[in-house]
Amino acid sequence: MRPNSDVEAPLAPVPDEGYVYQTGWRLATSDIDEHRRLRLDGVARYIQEVGAEHLADAGLAEVHPHWIVLRTVIDVIEPIEIPSDITFRRWCAGLSSRWCNMRVQLVGAAGGRIETEGFWICMNKDTLTPSRLTDYCTERFGSTTDNHRLKWRPWVTEPIEDGVEIPFPLRRTDIDLFEHVNNTIYWHGVHEILGQVPELENNPYRAVLEYRSPIKYGEVLSIRSEAQGDAVRLDFMVGDDVRAAALVRKI
Repeated sequence: MRPNSDVEAPLAPVPDEGYVYQTGWRLATSDIDEHRRLRLDGVARYIQEVGAEHLADAGLAEVHPHWIVLRTVIDVIEPIEIPSDITFRRWCAGLSSRWCNMRVQLVGAAGGRIETEGFWICMNKDTLTPSRLTDYCTERFGSTTDNHRLKWRPWVTEPIEDGVEIPFPLRRTDIDLFEHVNNTIYWHGVHEILGQVPELENNPYRAVLEYRSPIKYGEVLSIRSEAQGDAVRLDFMVGDDVRAAALVRKI
């Protein structure tokens, strides 16, 4: 696959100052794979819950309660295995007037480290349009970054030329409050394909998932994938329409 500077760039380190939220809990048995490792969908659920706690801690849970994610990056530096407590640190790595890049670091008490970043859009639930961040939110989150002019650009744009397609049926439990497939569910599909490429998941790797347009319950969904060298590409398809795109590659 062609080099991509965005995909290959390291994530922002933990800042020395500013508002870094910290919490933690024990790795749940429901979130591990057959090798006792925290699964990608578990990581996605955890960073979503840490985000909710972070908003509450900042006094923003009622002000900005609704967010959708356009991109999630998960760097599995070293898998976190059960049994283990996990320490989470969350901070802003870039923002603009209606969205932000939020970093979450996961560190296992018994070893293991996973670094993540999400491009989150603040939403108005009634109009389903981006909502402007309050000055307080910008000040609070902006204390950990100099980038206050964050812009969106997709990372996963290379087409799949000769992929294999499998069905990916949806369940009612996959649907969120916006009546769309919850972002964590896509990671079930990534995990399914990644299991076919053990040389990737048994080494440090980066997984990138970008959400292009919503999927609703009742739509017929499939996953098209293609392995190339030390990477694998995935598209989540409804007919010929790519609703989400993913890339997993060695670090």
